[in-house]
Amino acid sequence: MSVETENQLVKKRKSAYQAARVVAGTIADHFKRHVMAARERGEDGLAFPPDTETIEAAIDAAFWASLRHEEGNSPKISLAFLPPEQTVQPIILEHPLALNPSTLTKLAPAVERPGIHFCIWTDGGELRIWGATRKVPSFCFVLEVIEPGLLVIKHRRLDGFGKFANVAVLKGRRVKIIDEKGTSLPDCPALLAALLAFTSPSEWSDGHNSVNLLVQLAASMREHGHGGSLLVVPADNDAWRESIVHPIQYTIAPSYTGLVHLLGQEVAEENQNLWEASIRKAVDTVAGLTAVDGATVINDRYEALAFGVKIRRAGGSAPVEQMVITEPIVGDVAEVVHPAHNGGTRHLSAAQFVYDQREALALVASQDGRFTILAWSPCEEMVHAHRVDSLLM
Repeated sequence: MSVETENQLVKKRKSAYQAARVVAGTIADHFKRHVMAARERGEDGLAFPPDTETIEAAIDAAFWASLRHEEGNSPKISLAFLPPEQTVQPIILEHPLALNPSTLTKLAPAVERPGIHFCIWTDGGELRIWGATRKVPSFCFVLEVIEPGLLVIKHRRLDGFGKFANVAVLKGRRVKIIDEKGTSLPDCPALLAALLAFTSPSEWSDGHNSVNLLVQLAASMREHGHGGSLLVVPADNDAWRESIVHPIQYTIAPSYTGLVHLLGQEVAEENQNLWEASIRKAVDTVAGLTAVDGATVINDRYEALAFGVKIRRAGGSAPVEQMVITEPIVGDVAEVVHPAHNGGTRHLSAAQFVYDQREALALVASQDGRFTILAWSPCEEMVHAHRVDSLLM
């Protein structure tokens, strides 16, 4: 089938991928709302929000491309909606290409490395690929093909540092809209303080924000693919040691303070890129420790204390018998289960640790990509497991 014929069929079918039609309006509202709010705050350098038809067409083309193969490989693609004047040093095609599955599949190897996006924009009423770039403006619509049938829609955060904020996840017929307002969380201030920032892009706006750093650590843990646990404990007491098997084989002495040092730096604009690269390296260093069997321990000042530790039930404590599970997705319903039903030994031991050490957080990555944040909920008087893998893709 020729590209011209395929383009005609794409126009006629008006999004054969039904989920694109269902979700496009909601996503368009999201981008319009965020860009308008940023403009009212006096922000500049903002992306142009895409309309419903643009979003539907982009999702449709990307979905069908994701199901194809080029030289035996499934395409991994990132599309960004912006004109040439809104980026820096892009690769610009002399002749823009029609946005369709064939073109995307053929060109996919050029942007399969992280951070590179195909640039799309409307030309003569049609979406076209005009080039590629690494730099996109704040709140820029980005669509990533993760694997066959799995798409993630996201945007660049206002300060531009760290992981993009996810807006929606589409897998086959299933659509998940991220609950950025935290309405899926229980009305419990102490728990909200710990978990809302993983959900709400507005909480990720400061590159020096310590919770944003937890998001970066979580994303890096998920990315290494080995699974792992990260325990975040209070810096002002050692009660957590009661829940650890001794002796600790891999104690870090003195504690690793690479993240602390970088977070405390005053960063000039001309050194911003260098500082961000240093943060990423330090984050990957700490997250890499979680790939070792056992848990990694850091304190809430982001000093790494130990890794490969084994969790045990604290003396005099009862076994954890139940916990509540939520996911930051619009329409999610909380479910109370036994911790053993939420995963294997890693999840169960993390739930016991949080049950015993109620000021701590546990971040748990599974090899299959699932990611859970566990915290004690004083309102519900049980461990709360917050499934956040939809935020970290």
